[in-house]
Amino acid sequence: MKNIVKMSLAASLVVSSLYSANTKTEVMDKRFDTAGAMFAYTEFELSGEPMAEGLGLDLDTLDPNAINQPTQFDYTAGIESYEYSEEAMYALNYQSKMGPHLVNGLLNAKRGGDMTSLAKRFIKFAKITGNDPEILPLNMHPTALPYISGMPEFAQKIDLTVVNNDEIVVFKHGKESTVKTAIPAYLRDYKTLAWVEDGMDKTFNPAAFGGALLKDTMWAQDFLGGMHIIENDEEVEASSSTMDHDGKHALGVSSADGVNGAILTELAWERILFMQEKLGYDGKKLGVSFTPSYDASKPVWFANKVTVKEGQKNGTKSIASLKVKEGQSTLRDTWGMLWPISEFYAYSDQRTNNTNQNPAFLSVFDGDPFKNAPKANTDANRANDVKADDAFSAAANVQNLLFENISTIHFDKKAGTLVDTFNGKKGSMLTTFDAAYSIEALRIFQRSIDALPVGYGSADGAKSLESTQGKEALGIIKTQADFLIKNLKDSNGLYASTYNLKDSSKKGLDVGTQFAVVRGLTAAFLATQDESYRKEARALFIAIEKNMFDKDLGTYVDATKEYTPYSIGAVSGGLRDAINNLKNAGSEKESVLELKNLTDRFTSWFQIVVNGNSTTTGAQLAEWLLDSGEYETIDMKTTNNDEDNVPAINKAGGKYGTAMTMAGKVKLSK
Repeated sequence: MKNIVKMSLAASLVVSSLYSANTKTEVMDKRFDTAGAMFAYTEFELSGEPMAEGLGLDLDTLDPNAINQPTQFDYTAGIESYEYSEEAMYALNYQSKMGPHLVNGLLNAKRGGDMTSLAKRFIKFAKITGNDPEILPLNMHPTALPYISGMPEFAQKIDLTVVNNDEIVVFKHGKESTVKTAIPAYLRDYKTLAWVEDGMDKTFNPAAFGGALLKDTMWAQDFLGGMHIIENDEEVEASSSTMDHDGKHALGVSSADGVNGAILTELAWERILFMQEKLGYDGKKLGVSFTPSYDASKPVWFANKVTVKEGQKNGTKSIASLKVKEGQSTLRDTWGMLWPISEFYAYSDQRTNNTNQNPAFLSVFDGDPFKNAPKANTDANRANDVKADDAFSAAANVQNLLFENISTIHFDKKAGTLVDTFNGKKGSMLTTFDAAYSIEALRIFQRSIDALPVGYGSADGAKSLESTQGKEALGIIKTQADFLIKNLKDSNGLYASTYNLKDSSKKGLDVGTQFAVVRGLTAAFLATQDESYRKEARALFIAIEKNMFDKDLGTYVDATKEYTPYSIGAVSGGLRDAINNLKNAGSEKESVLELKNLTDRFTSWFQIVVNGNSTTTGAQLAEWLLDSGEYETIDMKTTNNDEDNVPAINKAGGKYGTAMTMAGKVKLSK
């Protein structure tokens, strides 16, 4: 290994005690916020294996049953952060029933519209990824279109029948031991894992769609970014887009990952197509059509809240009707969709002038299992693009609308900044958090439209197409970053939470905003290669350390000492940017930006805020078995067996237990 921070096992255990034992992170609101939580879990994913591997860790050395090995930082990032991200995605997508079932979606309607046609589709996914269909969990509820929020407690007693047992080797406290574990029925059969209906806010929201889409797309790229040998399930790099046609190789970096990647891609496609076909809004009418020639001269956007009247079809949830509840376009909704739609655009990109595309991705969208795009949409001439229902064409159409809107109806050219709202006219308020993350969303947009790597490789170089829209995005990135530095930065080096263009007043000072600006300024640096933005991001991090690190609590807090999913996601992403891009290099000698300090800060923050100091505290409410270290002993009576203070779902509170999700708000105290 190289450049990896190492510490002894004894030291890591001491650090863990100091980090979390004396700080209480109380759950103030248990509700699941789809937009915020799935955004945060994407930051967790990127702060997981990709960050640890980037520091030189051999991922093969990570083992969920080897607690805090090779170091506590490695385990926190590579196991806990990474796996919590994946587990929550399955809780929402496959188990929660927090939205209409995929069987009643637009895609399945084209194939027959019943359970048989959906079952055939899923069996197809299993076979094309080298699986027996029996790998598919029983009683899945693939949630086509997730609601805005819900209470993640189970609506019924979950099935704890022990269907199997196993022996695992566990390494903790410097000792290795063999433990007999139980495999409960709910791991295979999701019938009893639906959430309580009373807690669901049955509303569609673009940022909620975007948060779910971002998770689905990031993991789909991970799962389908290579191929595997069918005979032994060994991962191999795709050498061509037809490699899966030889009878020896199949889609997916493994068979299990492949089938999950295919299902996630289907869910993503459904959500994008639904936005294209059903959610266009012009201030008067829902379902307004828009095409690839949209230019925002006659604005169409996605309304902030659309109420769903639920129906029943095929014995499960469907949409009976939709009604606009809050019609304005918001900046949070716009960047919250632009980032994931750009990821999906790049993932499904079939343009002939994109010489950087992964052959494995081309294989996914070559007609089997996913429909390929018409030639008009894959040639080098964007002016001739047509509206179509394949995944890439729909993504391109929605992406274009979102970019035109963020660069027009949400951008005040005179002031040189984005604004929060548009409802026929631009608003005058700016939320700094959203402006900062808009910079990152625009960076990913620019990379996708110019055929540069996104996903885990979003900092990698390649030949750019240097498109007109890409250049425009770079211009807005620079303008917005300059505006934040000039107008939102206080004398203490921190950034105000809001700004009013009418009177140039600014208010608020919260921890999430600071780390969001770290993300935004780092994104501006990565996009433009202008070192001044890196310098400003480093200066901000030093100011955060000076003004917001609470030695008594052991981590970063503002006056409220509260965290929401959005602030949790921002701190995860901001610390990762500091570790990857802002740490001392060359002659730089800022002590707070030494790599060891940064990895220590990441570990302490995660252990305190996310894991908590007991099984009833911390933002992470529960965890799935096995992948993130938790396991059930044969008597099914123990909990917190991996000693991270996050319980198994059946022991996580609520009448019947709680899903492996993130709380809506936590508060730190001594």
